[in-house]
Amino acid sequence: MANALYFLCPLLIMMMLFINATASKSIEEAEQFQSLSNSTMANRLSENDELKHEHAEDDPEAIASMVATSIRNSTERRKLGYFSCTTGNPIDDCWRCDRHWVRNRKRLADCSIGFGRNAIGGRDGRYYVVTDSGNDDPVNPRPGTLRHAVIQDAPLWIVFKHDMVITLKQELMMNSFKTIDARGVNVQIAYGACITIQFVTNIIIHGLHIHDCKPTGNAMVRNSPSHYGWRTMADGDGISIFGSSHIWIDHNSLSNCADGLIDAIMGSTAITISNNYFTHHNEVILLGHSDSYIRDKVMQVTIAFNHFGEGLIQRMPRCRHGYFHVVNNDYTHWEMYAIGGSADPTINSQGNRYLAPVNPFAKEVTKRVEPWEGSWKHWNWRSEGDLMLNGAYFTASGRAAPRSYARASSLAAKSSSMVGTITSNAGALSCHIGFQC
Repeated sequence: MANALYFLCPLLIMMMLFINATASKSIEEAEQFQSLSNSTMANRLSENDELKHEHAEDDPEAIASMVATSIRNSTERRKLGYFSCTTGNPIDDCWRCDRHWVRNRKRLADCSIGFGRNAIGGRDGRYYVVTDSGNDDPVNPRPGTLRHAVIQDAPLWIVFKHDMVITLKQELMMNSFKTIDARGVNVQIAYGACITIQFVTNIIIHGLHIHDCKPTGNAMVRNSPSHYGWRTMADGDGISIFGSSHIWIDHNSLSNCADGLIDAIMGSTAITISNNYFTHHNEVILLGHSDSYIRDKVMQVTIAFNHFGEGLIQRMPRCRHGYFHVVNNDYTHWEMYAIGGSADPTINSQGNRYLAPVNPFAKEVTKRVEPWEGSWKHWNWRSEGDLMLNGAYFTASGRAAPRSYARASSLAAKSSSMVGTITSNAGALSCHIGFQC
């Protein structure tokens, strides 16, 4: 027995050391995965992973047709005069006719269209009222602040008690299943860091004024009640979407940020950007991390009913790899180009109004960044029923529209003349209690 123990003890000790080492390694790997560092997160995502995403649509053309059907139904109701408040904008017509919208705020979650149509935000949670615009402690936020609200684990529908300007010291790191709903008040996220949506799902951002966002970082930031981590320098985007899905950005006013107004990268998908008002900015929207990051092939984004207004230069949007449906937007200003891309993205431009600048060298709506001359001819860029003004022109390429998309194109020919009406209320709304919004 003694001899057996003599041989077993070293073996048991070695096994314990191995288990401890394995456990330590697992804990270390978990902690590394939970790190909030932008650069290290990007490096960890292997481009050799399966180029599929559980939230990406197998048939994106079908979603484009669904959007067309929604718009057609709304425009037909408007022409028939069924409801005096209808505009032909299917998102707005879903909820804005209700003068009791304050009591029915969560109805908004059923009104999205396109690839982000299933974003429910905090619909299934309780209301959280933000009462405090200050005390922006990135690690230990005080209850009543927006930062305290967005990091909670439970679903929340976040509203605001009164008008406020919120100046963030560090990025506002959102947790999953959150709605920021600023209807009825004037809420500005400005003069500091802005909003980051990273590795989360089901986010709705509605009714904010986002402007003058600045680079921040090299600091600790909390993203949940149980975790905070080190953030490297952020670019200063208005809204940064990183590796996330089921996102809906609706009726916000965005301008004058250090980098992009809205950026979506690193395999983000199932996104709708709608009814926003963009002004006074250079690089407006970036969709796709880099030409070499092929996981962005899963990216699918609907860009609908936005007004691209004064003081804009380029990237409305600038796309890589994915599938992008650009429908019924009003482009009233650009200095370089409106829609650009590289790395073979699919771009469906449908029923938009493009007003070219006076500059005779900037009339083209599109710009392609190609690895070699002529490669763009195979990229699938389509224009269906767009209204071209002041010499604007769209350079199409690639294969002809498939039958499902061709069916939708008849809408585009009709609806481009209605873009002014459909987008007339783009941006943060002025809603008053007891009245239609």
